[in-house]
This record gives sequence, structure tokens and C-alpha cells, in this order.
Amino acid sequence: MALTAGTRIGPYTVTAPLGEGGMGIVFRAHDTKLQRDVALKLLPEHFADDADRLLRFQREAQVLASLNHPNIAQIYGLEESSSTRCIVMELVEGQTLQERLKRGPIPLEEALPIAAQIATALEAAHERGIVHRDLKPANIKLTPDGRVKVLDFGLAKAFQQEQSPALSNSPTLMDASVPGVILGTAAYMSPEQAKGKDADRSSDTWAFGCVLYEMLTAHAAFEGETIGEILAGVFKAEIATGA
Repeated sequence: MALTAGTRIGPYTVTAPLGEGGMGIVFRAHDTKLQRDVALKLLPEHFADDADRLLRFQREAQVLASLNHPNIAQIYGLEESSSTRCIVMELVEGQTLQERLKRGPIPLEEALPIAAQIATALEAAHERGIVHRDLKPANIKLTPDGRVKVLDFGLAKAFQQEQSPALSNSPTLMDASVPGVILGTAAYMSPEQAKGKDADRSSDTWAFGCVLYEMLTAHAAFEGETIGEILAGVFKAEIATGA
């Protein structure tokens, strides 16, 4: 089902597209019951039609929806209408950290408060046993009032399919054939995660360090033209120095 402005999904009225990534297309919508704007992440058809994956995702979403923290974009729940299924999420205004970095490095006095809020979000999630698994600048929003919001907490696990252990914990590798997946995800993966081992809080800590490095330099810590080149740098812990 193609969504356009005015499309209704339950109590939500779609108003405009917001973007597209490996985990689905995101739309801005209005909640007619609670009179608030939300973000709807449309589940890909191949995902929504897989009953086992959908059931597993619903279980994960219930856990993720329990996260309530000022620096974490909240998941409100799931909505279904006909053949369309989507995640209802908090709508976060502002630019992503990735967009901000296109303008160059962030001064230390500006970067530290951002980093502190990211760390606070990670700590809150880890205390609940929830790991992000795909922390990167594109998943971090900077709101106009100076607040940091971490997006898509835990969705990498929720979206993953049953597959070989070598790929199950690698959001980049498992989705390499899906249109819209950003090659840059590999640059934030910890060595153990890239090898297919279980991702845990230390994987998020590694990704956080990579994000902090990029904030201060405007260059990814690990760079390359292919996933293989990037991961080779990760395995060797060879930090890119930039131009």
C-alpha cells in the first residue's frame, strides 16, 4: 500500500514523507485521537508478510516501547491497517548529527554536552538490558532546543531475520542487499559485532567512541570504499586520519 498525504492508518493521518532507510520509509503523521504529530516507520512488505519475523518484532517492540527517557525517541506502539503495518514513534524535530557534521567538526565545548546526552541515553537503555546495536550519527537527532534524541533503539535486532550466526548481529552485513542501507553503518560496528558475535553494551560503547571521534574531526574513525575495507580497519583498530 502506497502512502500519500491524507492516507489513514488507524487514528493516524499521513501528512508527508520524512525519509527512507534500510528499516523502512518514515512518514510524518497526525494522531487524531491525541492531537499530536508522530512518525510512522512503514515496515517493508517482505518483512510484514513474514508471520514469524512479525511476531518476533512485536515482542521486541513491546520491550522497546517501555523505554522512557528524555534522550531516547520513544516508540509508542504498532499500528496495522489492511496490509500496511508500521511502528508509531515520537516525532523528533531538528537535524541529525550526520547532517550537522556535513558542516565540519563540532567544537569541543559543543560536542561534550551532545556526547554526555548520548551516553546518558545508552546508560538508561543498558540498565534495562536493551542494546542499540546500530548507533551512528544518522540515528542521533539534535533538537532546536539543544536536546539530543537517540533514534531506533534496538530496532536493528527487532528487524533482523533468522540467518547464519555470522550475519545475525551485523546490521550492515545482514541488510547489504536491501535498497537504502547506508554503507557507513559498518564504520561504527565493534570488532566482535562485525564477526557475528552477540552485541552487548560494549558494542554500543565502541560505537559511541566512533561517534565522538567523528564529532571532533568530521571524519569517520574507520573509512573505506567497501564494507570489507572498513571492517579491515575495524579489526586492525586502524583509525582514519582524514585529509
